[in-house]
Amino acid sequence: KLCGYLQKLSGKGPLRGFRSRWFVFDPRRCYLYYFKGPQEALPLGHLDIASACFSYHQPEAGATAAGDEAAAFEVHSPSGAVAVLKAATRQDMTYWLQELQQKRWEYCNNLDAAKRDSRTSPTPSDLSKGLVAKDNPGSILSQNASAERARNILAVETSPTDLVGEQAASQPAPVQPSAINFSLKQWSTEIKNSMSSLRKGNNENRRSIFYTTEEWEMLDPTPKDLEDSMALEEKRKHLAEGSKGLTTSAFPFDFGRIPHKTRRPLRDMIASSRNRNSSDSSPTEWYAGNGNKLVSELQLKYQSQQEELEKLKKDLLSQKELVRLLQQTVRSSQYDKYFASRLCEGVPKDKLELLHQKDDQILGLNNQLEKLNLEKDSLQQEVKNLKCKVGELNEQLGMLMETIQAKDEVIMKLSRQLSECEDNTTSQSGAVNSSMAACTNKELQELDRLKDNLQGYKTQNKFLNKEILELSALRRNAEAREREWQAKYTSLEAKLCQIESKYLILLQEMKNPVCSEEQSPAREVITQLLEDALKAETSEQPEQAFFKPHLVSEYDIYGFQTVPEDDDEEKLVAKSRALDLRSLSLSENREISTGVKWENYLASTMNREMIRCVELKNLIRSGIPHEHRSKMWKWCVNLHVKKFKDSTVPGYFQTLLQNALEKQNPASKQIELDLLRTLPNNKHYSSPTSEGIQKLRNVLLAFSWRNPDIGYCQGLNRLVAIALLYLEQEDAFWCLVTIVEVFMPRDYYTKTLLGSQVDQRVFKDLMSEKLPRLHAHFEQYKVDYTLITFNWFLVVFVDSVVSDILFKIWDSFLYEGPKVIFRFALALFKYKEEEILKLQDSMSIFKYLRYFTRTILDARKLTGIAFGDLNPFPLRQIRNRRTYHLEKVRLELTELEAIREDFLRERETCVEKRDLISDDEEDS
Repeated sequence: KLCGYLQKLSGKGPLRGFRSRWFVFDPRRCYLYYFKGPQEALPLGHLDIASACFSYHQPEAGATAAGDEAAAFEVHSPSGAVAVLKAATRQDMTYWLQELQQKRWEYCNNLDAAKRDSRTSPTPSDLSKGLVAKDNPGSILSQNASAERARNILAVETSPTDLVGEQAASQPAPVQPSAINFSLKQWSTEIKNSMSSLRKGNNENRRSIFYTTEEWEMLDPTPKDLEDSMALEEKRKHLAEGSKGLTTSAFPFDFGRIPHKTRRPLRDMIASSRNRNSSDSSPTEWYAGNGNKLVSELQLKYQSQQEELEKLKKDLLSQKELVRLLQQTVRSSQYDKYFASRLCEGVPKDKLELLHQKDDQILGLNNQLEKLNLEKDSLQQEVKNLKCKVGELNEQLGMLMETIQAKDEVIMKLSRQLSECEDNTTSQSGAVNSSMAACTNKELQELDRLKDNLQGYKTQNKFLNKEILELSALRRNAEAREREWQAKYTSLEAKLCQIESKYLILLQEMKNPVCSEEQSPAREVITQLLEDALKAETSEQPEQAFFKPHLVSEYDIYGFQTVPEDDDEEKLVAKSRALDLRSLSLSENREISTGVKWENYLASTMNREMIRCVELKNLIRSGIPHEHRSKMWKWCVNLHVKKFKDSTVPGYFQTLLQNALEKQNPASKQIELDLLRTLPNNKHYSSPTSEGIQKLRNVLLAFSWRNPDIGYCQGLNRLVAIALLYLEQEDAFWCLVTIVEVFMPRDYYTKTLLGSQVDQRVFKDLMSEKLPRLHAHFEQYKVDYTLITFNWFLVVFVDSVVSDILFKIWDSFLYEGPKVIFRFALALFKYKEEEILKLQDSMSIFKYLRYFTRTILDARKLTGIAFGDLNPFPLRQIRNRRTYHLEKVRLELTELEAIREDFLRERETCVEKRDLISDDEEDS
């Protein structure tokens, strides 16, 4: 993922300046979103990269190499707006420009190569799962070979730093030291820092990192004062104070704090230093060599001694604590002994021996205490010795510093004399040489500057040439598209005139029919017109797509057949329905508010996980876009089966499938019989060699092995077939688990279909409550509409509604659960309520109910009825009604079973009825 930190120029007036922002590139829309930080959910805005061009200015070498504009570049939009962005380094700037160019090139080429109908060409990058994704292979135009070769030649090789990429999100935002931020918060912060530094004063900075005897003289502290954490904190504090002193003066030692008695005359110190340095080196060499070396050695030695002293303090403290505890133990033991001696007169002998053992232990502890006291004395003596050593080291340091000070004075005096001599003797020659050297240095600097400028301009020239090349190619593609659309528009207009003419002839013929055996020219036109109307757009006739304005594709985007192959009359009806659907989809495409809402929501979840919320529920109810359905279905399924997945081992699905294939499975025979009968009108399941057949077989076998109580029930195959259109095998398996084991009640898909029967009675109650007129109409003519709705509930409307509405129902079903089925079942009846009420006999009503759902095409209106007009719709009411009807259905099944047993007994006893058989026996 292309993401990282960039500085964006924003603000107005005196507050205008660069602010650090987190940028993320979205390949779906070719947008560059920017956020306040990586953890933010909502973007501050975006830049449209698809229609933008890039540029940057080459700074003069040495002039602004460290300035703000060294790594800044501009993004120009077609509206004239210019966004100024700045990377942390020029390397990052070059990487961002190269990547943005490449993303723009890929997006525009994919856009050019996509089919004109957006419904048949969803975004390839988002369709990565399911059988529907296989119908949309990545389509990229065959690019100009010379242009591509030129782009590769002009490309500048670069690699990003740590501030680019997903790993940059864990790092703090880069701060530009030279960038001026005029925010009031930073003003107040800097003022506070300045005032605090002034209050501290300069005395603190002059403190030495070495301490006098008053500072490190050890007292007898309490245990609380010398805990490990306090000792470490005190050590850090002293070191910090010492480091301040090192940075404020030439000599970091406080000479005034060295005891007066330890000072020696300067002459003695110089003589001693000469004795130590046997070679005849100059004062400057001695100061630079031996002096620094000796001082550093003494500092290291002192620090090691101080650390050792701290350790000894800790040991001493622990020993003191141990001694105190031992003393308390001895006192308590003596008290126990005294108390026991008073109370144990006449005590048995064994108890007296126990007391004697206690006395021996006390003696042993006293001996151990004496040893620890001796150890303590030795440690105290060692501490005193260390104090003496530290004092001696301080004295040596004092002498060395006085020696160094004297040497500095001598060096400065000799340096002044040397400079005066050189000025007098070589004034003229020195002036000539200095002028020549200055001129040479100036020319060399100018040469280096010109070389740097040349290299920078070469890089800039390469980038701008590549930018011009890409923009020219994109402009040529746009012009070609425009010419193609113009030609298509002209041909469509001409064809429309021809069609209007043919339809006028048809209308005239229908007005004045000619009943004769001779074939009139008008009849030939009508025959040809009907043949053209029944033709479908196929891959074998791509040229027809250019000339036929209203050809209907043979399959829709889900793989369902749009026009049947058998009856011509049915073909005309299906063709008319497909054209109405296309008209509705085109009108919906003009209103892009839903698509924009989905894009904005998905952009807001780029830096966080999706969660259940009202906004997401409303979006799903309006329908998941085709390009995002695979991702959203998988997320919904994982949301419901997370507890099941967490309790399974990795490879659970494959294990189930392997067991079902290797071992005897009673459901496998029925599964094989139903595979080709699942969705015969879908190209993914129409033949034994179709890709979906094998996947369908695998999922059903794995589920039958997981749930042997159900095994396989007719209806499960259609549920899995719909899921496989957008999900892979394992995800479709968990989708079936969600429907059967999470959504639906128990015994919904068992042999008795108990749960399904209960839901039909619940639905009857809801019909009488929500649609009382229609329910009374059905009761009046004794129409049992549950014979139609039973299949709706069992397979969630598969093969009952048009495909567009089917998948929108499934979107809400996978997110909200089975309550959606009741909503849409009622909405279908309410949609056609007036038409049904006009029918006045049971036969016409039942015939209409068998096909009326296929005539409902407006998904938006149906969704509005389901989630708006039918409210309130509490789930608690459905659960209560299910519980009530479940008991009634169980009682009825028990009575039926009793009647069956009575019949079997009577048949066995009565000779006349032995030839009678039941329906179950006939099936077996």
